[in-house]
Amino acid sequence: MPNFSKLLQSSRQNFYVRIALIVLLTGGALVALLRPIIIQDSTPVVRSQDIAQIMALPANRDRLEYLLLAVPGSDSPRYIFKYRDTPQINVVKVPSVTHSNLEREVLLKNGIPFAIAQEAYLSRHRAVLDDDASKGWLSEVGTFVARNAIGLVMLAFLVFMLKNGLPGMASKATVTKPEQLRGSMDDLIGMEDIKREVAHLEQMIVNRSVYRSHKIDKPFNVMLTGPAGTGKTKLAGYLAKKLNMPLIAVSGSSLESGYVGGGSKALNAIYKKASALGDCIVFLDEAQSLFMPRGRGEKRWEDDTANTLLSLLDGVEKTEGAGVIWVVASNFDDASSEMDDAMLRRFSVKINFRLPNKAERRELLHVFLSRKDDGCVDWNNLKLDDVAEMTANLSPALVQMVVDRASMLAIEETRLIDTDILFRAFERTAIGLTDRATTSEKDKQRERVALHELGHFFMQIDPHLRSGMSLAEVKEKSNLLKISTESVAKLGALGYVLSSSDDVSLRTLEELEQDVIQLYGGVAAEEMFYGARGISVGSQNDIQKATSMLDLMVNRLSMYSRSKLDYTQLKREGSGEDCVKLVETKADELYTRTLEAMKLYRHQIEVIKTTLLERYVLSKDEVFVLLEAFWPARLDAA
Repeated sequence: MPNFSKLLQSSRQNFYVRIALIVLLTGGALVALLRPIIIQDSTPVVRSQDIAQIMALPANRDRLEYLLLAVPGSDSPRYIFKYRDTPQINVVKVPSVTHSNLEREVLLKNGIPFAIAQEAYLSRHRAVLDDDASKGWLSEVGTFVARNAIGLVMLAFLVFMLKNGLPGMASKATVTKPEQLRGSMDDLIGMEDIKREVAHLEQMIVNRSVYRSHKIDKPFNVMLTGPAGTGKTKLAGYLAKKLNMPLIAVSGSSLESGYVGGGSKALNAIYKKASALGDCIVFLDEAQSLFMPRGRGEKRWEDDTANTLLSLLDGVEKTEGAGVIWVVASNFDDASSEMDDAMLRRFSVKINFRLPNKAERRELLHVFLSRKDDGCVDWNNLKLDDVAEMTANLSPALVQMVVDRASMLAIEETRLIDTDILFRAFERTAIGLTDRATTSEKDKQRERVALHELGHFFMQIDPHLRSGMSLAEVKEKSNLLKISTESVAKLGALGYVLSSSDDVSLRTLEELEQDVIQLYGGVAAEEMFYGARGISVGSQNDIQKATSMLDLMVNRLSMYSRSKLDYTQLKREGSGEDCVKLVETKADELYTRTLEAMKLYRHQIEVIKTTLLERYVLSKDEVFVLLEAFWPARLDAA
């Protein structure tokens, strides 16, 4: 018996061998299916229910050729016998009770030999089990199907494989004509640097003859990288429409079928389909798995798909596929993950997408809101600059999600979309559902949460207060959005401080230390009001983040040492203990500074805590209004 698995693996590049295997399997299925029909005996069968024929067997012992008993355990056993001087087979169907009496009183008592009818005999003489030959051909077909269900299913599966090929042998990628593509490059809001790259790419493709004069005759394959939701997939459609080329789009993950060589066959099928179209764009989305370094797996065929893509990207066949442009998209690039060098060299054009800046986010918000019908947006009470600042580090897709969420809130509350609704929509998108009922009757827990969150806030503004800034300047510098004692199921928290972030952040040692102090602000506030043994487990997330940041500062950036090394790459024995001790030392130093700074704000925290517990939530404006009452006294104390 041949090992078909090994044969498939060794011949994965040979289409004809695969077809031969399918034909062989199909032939075997047909033989197994038709075998009962081919070998069926044509001897006539006479059926009856006359038990007198069985009682007459002792008198006709000399004429009896054989006697068989079929389905003896059923309700209606059948006696099958044949006389030597007649060609017919006699079948007598009797009740089970009668069968027991006949077997005991006629067969055994008179020593008539008989045997149980075997499957081979019943297969050759299928008619002996049929109750009524007059049921017609429909009955024959039904019986045939019932007895050969497995063979029929196997045959149907093999016919399907012959028609559609083994998984991976043919691609299901569809062709989209340029006129069927929606949108245009104008829909890519902002991103002028990316638009310029695309315009350059367009000129490269249109004016290939110019590049040939410079001996550049390779296909202009394109790699799109960048965060999710920045428009890479849409850009492929825009480019195809701009160049008036059909688009074949397929996901990188859909290439692999689990069959050896399936991905290679799928890529070749896509390539042939694209080559038949002439000028065409093939778009591979989420194709990062094809860019991993090859040769790391134990199995020789694991890199087949990537190797096939390499050969197709290289444009070896000049006459076929000369107009095919491969565009691949990935959320990763060679800076964020290790990629195969040979694969990267195949792409003469690389376009790196980025997150939109504040001006682009403002434009995105304006465009998304302008698409709504008149009377949906309260433009007079809409501060797009504030919303754009609030949505820092969001992709265009997430910005649109915020606007869509704002529409849902506006419809639910029968209001127009304004800054407040957009603010709450951002909060819902970033944090999730909040709930007051969870902590409404837990006064002690709410008080602890309020103190904890206020500790974070005061350590956030402490450097500005110490520098002598006015309260208005501190408010301008603060990135606080709100302080809440509502529970958040998504975060598993009973409260939170919501803050905006910077678009670009190159943190210095001083700023990183201040970030750690801000994280320690919550646990320091708990210690100040409840003592060292009164710190709750609610500080776990803050401590984890602080530990990660201190590890970055000490071990990776070597900020406290003249030798600028990444100690995580050094595997010397004992070096890890020294790094841990330094992290512990700095953590103790920064937490001590946090406790000392927190003591300056004890009175303010207690007063604001009372208002926060009453209202559950305080916005940035409300917090700074409360601070105004303490500001002169605080300034003198400082």
